[in-house]
Amino acid sequence: MNSKLGKKKRNLLIKAATPTASTKHSPSHDNPKSPDQGASRKIYKYISSQLIDNIFSSPELVTLKCSLPKDFNDPYELFLTIDFDEEPDALAFYADAVGELDQLPTTCFSRSPSVIPMWAHYAENHKGFVIEFSESSLAEAFPESHFENVTYSDSPRDGLTDMLYRAFKIGKNRYIYLLRLGVYHAAYFTKATCWTYEQERRMVASTKEIWDKSEMLLLDVPVRCVSSIIVGSRCTDQTKQTLLEIAERTDCNYFETRIGRSSANPYFIDTQGTSHIFDGSALVPATSFCPTCLEPIRATATKTQCSWCQINEEMMQDAASRNSYRILDRAGLLESYIQGMDEITFGNRKPNGGG
Repeated sequence: MNSKLGKKKRNLLIKAATPTASTKHSPSHDNPKSPDQGASRKIYKYISSQLIDNIFSSPELVTLKCSLPKDFNDPYELFLTIDFDEEPDALAFYADAVGELDQLPTTCFSRSPSVIPMWAHYAENHKGFVIEFSESSLAEAFPESHFENVTYSDSPRDGLTDMLYRAFKIGKNRYIYLLRLGVYHAAYFTKATCWTYEQERRMVASTKEIWDKSEMLLLDVPVRCVSSIIVGSRCTDQTKQTLLEIAERTDCNYFETRIGRSSANPYFIDTQGTSHIFDGSALVPATSFCPTCLEPIRATATKTQCSWCQINEEMMQDAASRNSYRILDRAGLLESYIQGMDEITFGNRKPNGGG
């Protein structure tokens, strides 16, 4: 049986498919918003600063790269469908009824702009930037594309394997149809749990909505779909200025990412100096923040400034007087003291674990 589908049917399969059974996964990483929240949903694209000119090459468009799953950085793309440790005759039927899955142009977003590993891996180690898109605007611009969260699981869905055996044993057309439907959905929207940190949301595009340039699949997005530009915490001043000018030109928000000293969560400063946090669905103004460093704080009646910014000279002098290492250092005994303590603590092993 020819497993290849018409372009329209391939996209309909992706759009229409729904999970056929409950999936073993980490529910804490599913989107807490229901699917009908798309009207206000924001999705985020992490990008290297080296691609600014490629992406903002036109005043009216933002050009994004799509890829085929075979070219993604996960070698197990499209893998988590049925349990492939099944009887060979059932797998032979699967190979004939489903076959090799079609490669559909896909571009990937995150549901959050505050994922530190994403900044490191995809945004040039925090020197890049993030584009915040309005998903409803994207869906309006690309009506044949399909958006959905990735589900994270280390095992295939039991329901699809059951459906395989129904199709194989009973042989009714509707079971083959449902099997193919479920396989396409699971393949494109399921990844192993080691990728959970990405909080991925995918856009599977129609081939009519993309164009090919030197073997690159490109998607021209109207600038009205861009709601914010967020620069990384290590961006150069030149990069910040360039992206600020682009934000002003495209009439979108501009934020600078900050790494604070009181929390492991980054925060975001707008052009007015207002601190924002990511609340799980969008960037919103922080309820309270330190007036000195702008880091969000849990303000109380007696605390309106972060603890770090409250440190004064008197506190520093008191801390120095309490630090007994300073006494040993002034007496020239600090190094020998540390060596002696290392011998007691580690013996012949070096503190760094060396032999």
